[in-house]
Amino acid sequence: MWRFLLRRLAWTGLMLWLVATATFFLMRLAPGGPFDKERSVPPEILENLRRSYHLDQPLWKQYSMWIGKAIKGNLGPSMSFRNHTVNDILRQALPVSAALGLFALIMSLLLGIVAGVIGAIRQNQWWDYGSMSVALIGISIPNFILALVMIQLFVFAIPLFPPSGWSRFSHVWLPGMALALPFAGRFARLTRSGMLDVIHQDYIRTARAKGLSEWVVVTRHALRGGLLPTVSFLGPAAAGILTGSLVIEQIFAIPGVGRHFVKAAFDRDYTLVMGTTLVYFGLLAVFNLLVDVAYAYLDPRIRYQ
Repeated sequence: MWRFLLRRLAWTGLMLWLVATATFFLMRLAPGGPFDKERSVPPEILENLRRSYHLDQPLWKQYSMWIGKAIKGNLGPSMSFRNHTVNDILRQALPVSAALGLFALIMSLLLGIVAGVIGAIRQNQWWDYGSMSVALIGISIPNFILALVMIQLFVFAIPLFPPSGWSRFSHVWLPGMALALPFAGRFARLTRSGMLDVIHQDYIRTARAKGLSEWVVVTRHALRGGLLPTVSFLGPAAAGILTGSLVIEQIFAIPGVGRHFVKAAFDRDYTLVMGTTLVYFGLLAVFNLLVDVAYAYLDPRIRYQ
């Protein structure tokens, strides 16, 4: 296991370096610059701004300076938020995005696993048809459409939740559920298919023949093997929730990493775009690593050579 973890960490470092390099040069190739909106500023001041951010240096030198600082954990100053570093902005925004993403992931797992288990146990009954129909609707509708529908229903028609902001626990429900419901539908279908494969195996029949209750058979024997397809989807689901939060944070005016990423892309804030990109890919790599480790716990037949 330790060899596997070390290899994965080495590949993660290589992947982050490739992503950072590609982002650095693609941002420079895109039209426009971080100070193009400041048209009323004299050319001398613009030149001083470019010099202060080392944009007057050759491209290879800018890259070597940035990558050297990034390795040490210094992502540089922001070009759109004056007197703020990228580290400061991420330090404030990352807990917000992490809380929203964690809430959405937990809710999607709870709703999806419960619906999938009920659908498998009550196969071809109205519980099964109803839960899978709702899951299909959740999969088919994009999260930003769900967000707009929820705003119409639970803000204007039935005023239960605030429309935007991030100061109370009630602010997390609408954006969190808008992120969670599409993935809850996928988790429900995966859990149902995994449980259907497991509950017809011999060891489940043996557990029932011993007189164990249905609750014990499902939770202690069938659920562990039935969750393997769901666990395998956790990595892509985490990535989808992270990328989906880019739009959701804009709709609900949440001061998270996604909102800063969108603003930095429009403002051509090179350093902030590269910092948020590294954070997203780093979190994705961590989630995928945790999923691989969880696989070995759920299925003892899996060994990491």
